[in-house]
Amino acid sequence: MVAAIAAAIFVVAHLLLLIGLTTPDKIAFDEVHYVPAAKQLLEKGPHAPLLNPMHPPLAKEFMAVSIKVFGDNPLGWRYPGVVFGALAIVAIYLCGLALFASQGAALAAAALTFLNQMVFVQSRIAMLDIYALTFDLFGIAAFIHGYNRQRPEIAFGLAGLAFGLAGASKWSGFFPLGVAIAIVAFVYLLQGWRTQFAEPDAQDWYRPDRWPEFRYHHFALCFILVPAVAYFIVWIPVTGFSVSALIEAQRRIFAENSASHPPHLYMSSWPSWPLLMRPIWYQFDKLADERFQAIVFLGNPLILWPALAALAICARDFIVARRTQAFLILAFYIGPWLAWATLPRTIGFIYYYLPSATVASLALVYVLTQGERAPPRWALWAFVVASAAGFLALLPISASSMGTSMQTYQRLMIFQSWI
Repeated sequence: MVAAIAAAIFVVAHLLLLIGLTTPDKIAFDEVHYVPAAKQLLEKGPHAPLLNPMHPPLAKEFMAVSIKVFGDNPLGWRYPGVVFGALAIVAIYLCGLALFASQGAALAAAALTFLNQMVFVQSRIAMLDIYALTFDLFGIAAFIHGYNRQRPEIAFGLAGLAFGLAGASKWSGFFPLGVAIAIVAFVYLLQGWRTQFAEPDAQDWYRPDRWPEFRYHHFALCFILVPAVAYFIVWIPVTGFSVSALIEAQRRIFAENSASHPPHLYMSSWPSWPLLMRPIWYQFDKLADERFQAIVFLGNPLILWPALAALAICARDFIVARRTQAFLILAFYIGPWLAWATLPRTIGFIYYYLPSATVASLALVYVLTQGERAPPRWALWAFVVASAAGFLALLPISASSMGTSMQTYQRLMIFQSWI
């Protein structure tokens, strides 16, 4: 049943994301970096100099395959993003199942993720983030599945594989791997201290008897060796089996990402992302008669602003009720977000918030379905319907093919910082 529902989710999301995909019919925003890099991978012989050396090659390899199949055109550039966007919706459904053991809650999480606008927009542009997000969500789903099992080795190994492929798409894809490592290390630390909660409960996020057979060599295999092997295999088409070329490629990524960058019109800092203070415009082209084509990466305020209250409730339930669900949601929301605060990058954009914003859907479903204070069941789907209204309102500036008028644009720009 789970496989059939997941397949149905993929088909529906895939078809919806395809609508108007080839508009704009030209390179948009950061496609200028990634499309040429993907096309270079199709060339025979050594790639010198390597285009877009600041990111690993996996996402660009998927784009290259698509360009080879569909041609050097908007469909070829963007189609694999649609596939991965649909897979991201499936992955968040699996996260919901692993967390809540409820089809209704899992389907609501998938619906909110689609309606969140961020996944919708990022799936329809040839950038790297949707690939990293999708692998990370599958990794999170596997990790959550293993977390509550006495024998988590297989689930944790699959999580490590997915996290390794996420990092092979973009280094920030490794952030959830760091969260998973931190969680397991923290549990081990508490167990080493022989910590016990007063009046222990089956829903406690920590138990002294968790994973009794999970040893240090299992940890190293699942969270170090498997991700590393997955990551380095991806480089073989680019560097071959040359260790020196592989090391030099990693040095270039670090150097490029830690260097200073000039200010950008749509740059924003990590504390502002949850508040949706500064979106980023991927396209804004005037057509005729006051008509425009526009794509804004913003996020659905009817989802992401209430999600902040839901995350606060998760924090309360983690501390007071020691709920495993609240703990895992918080960890995978806060970790990938606050990681940007520790990095030497001098420039940031709101689309870096995509992984955390996606996990925020799980926080909303948790608050609307779990615990003694959960509202009536209809409240969850009423919230989904309200979120759909917000998604539809933003659609004229999310799907370029729809076009928009200056009046619609001005009506949607609630704050000056959104322009």
